[in-house]
Amino acid sequence: MVSLVMPRLLSFEGTGRRAASVTERNISTLRSAYWVVMVSGFLEPVLYLFSIGVGVGALIGDITLPGGEVVGYAEFVAPAMLAASAMTGALAETTFNFFGKMKFVRLYEGILATPVRPIEIALGELAWAMVRGVIYSAAFVVIMTLMGLTTWGRALAMLPATLLVGLAFGALGMAVATIIRSWQDFDLIAAGQFALFLFSGTFVPPTAYPAVVRWLIEATPLYRSVDLIRALSTGTTGWLQLLDVAYLLVLMTVGLTVAGRRMQKQLCK
Repeated sequence: MVSLVMPRLLSFEGTGRRAASVTERNISTLRSAYWVVMVSGFLEPVLYLFSIGVGVGALIGDITLPGGEVVGYAEFVAPAMLAASAMTGALAETTFNFFGKMKFVRLYEGILATPVRPIEIALGELAWAMVRGVIYSAAFVVIMTLMGLTTWGRALAMLPATLLVGLAFGALGMAVATIIRSWQDFDLIAAGQFALFLFSGTFVPPTAYPAVVRWLIEATPLYRSVDLIRALSTGTTGWLQLLDVAYLLVLMTVGLTVAGRRMQKQLCK
């Protein structure tokens, strides 16, 4: 009896296969113009790195990390650019594109006519967002290493961290995409994303702000992402990075749960 029930309860193979079919569908519909969008998305953090991290960094000098370690300004900014790149790539796929497919193209209504379930659509779209995020992250890590801003060993440790960042923001993006009602709401998303980019310990340590503002910054998902990747990049990891990982895992789980349930409610009426 147990052998008959357990495979149905734990059919991860079936779920994985159906979610992968959603990812494969996205890959098969790629157009040449899409790669132009991807290149532009990759160039933005690189330009910030060279203009602010290297250019302005020559005027600023060294930065003292919360643990007391002193690093060059470019070494301080580069991991934050990597985290921001992972966030941008994941959100681009799981907000604007996801919203369009669900609300206007009505793509998912057709997919649900197959055995694929809403949560499997969410997993497949999240995996597709990770394809874009991994390309961004790998290329940026290579640039960081060639510039001498980190070592190859630390770069290998940073890649799984950026993948986790992308998963967390991708899940958050899908949850948000199921809540917003019109294209105009994307102005609010863009404003929130830009605020995170500026005030997540990206260019200035949070200790430079008043205590209340600092606590608010340290509670944001991008700050926890920056803190994790910066610690790996500079070799200053400690117990706080366990908090960063736990924070991102919870964010990913909550985001996927909300996205799956809201898709079930909106598409399976």
